[in-house]
Amino acid sequence: MISISVRRAVTTAAFLISALALASGAFGDPPGGATVDGIRCEQMESGVFHIHQHLAIYDHGKPVPIPDNVGRPLFAQCLYWLHTHTTDGIIHIESPVTRTYRLGEFFDIWGEPLNATHVGPVKLSKGQLRAYVGGRRYNGDPRKIELTLHADIVLEAGPPYPKPTPFTDWHGQ
Repeated sequence: MISISVRRAVTTAAFLISALALASGAFGDPPGGATVDGIRCEQMESGVFHIHQHLAIYDHGKPVPIPDNVGRPLFAQCLYWLHTHTTDGIIHIESPVTRTYRLGEFFDIWGEPLNATHVGPVKLSKGQLRAYVGGRRYNGDPRKIELTLHADIVLEAGPPYPKPTPFTDWHGQ
């Protein structure tokens, strides 16, 4: 029989391992706010370049939520130039430099894959991914989709492939 003190030590060790895994980025965000694709994690948001996009992901017609606080590492107390605040799929770019950002960079900051076999947490079979930008089919590499002002991006792992509904709920952003 295991003593209570040994059980406490095991429980404490498990907790610490989980905390370290979170801090190191094992569950999404990059480790400790490390620079990703040249994008830094800053202490404050910047207003030099401030635009928003909307991302929707569907897995065989079912919506896949985009988490809140993507790009806000739990233990680093910083905010990436590309991030989310809520689960509505709105991506915020608040950067100290004006430049072109791409969807692949957002996924890299999210810590999720965007490739031929995965769209975030969704596994794909070959040829299953369809991408739309502004309601139009995008046939290129989805990692290269430009994050422009009010870009409406839909990624569908299907079938079915429902016609994307335009996103309009920008809340004045």
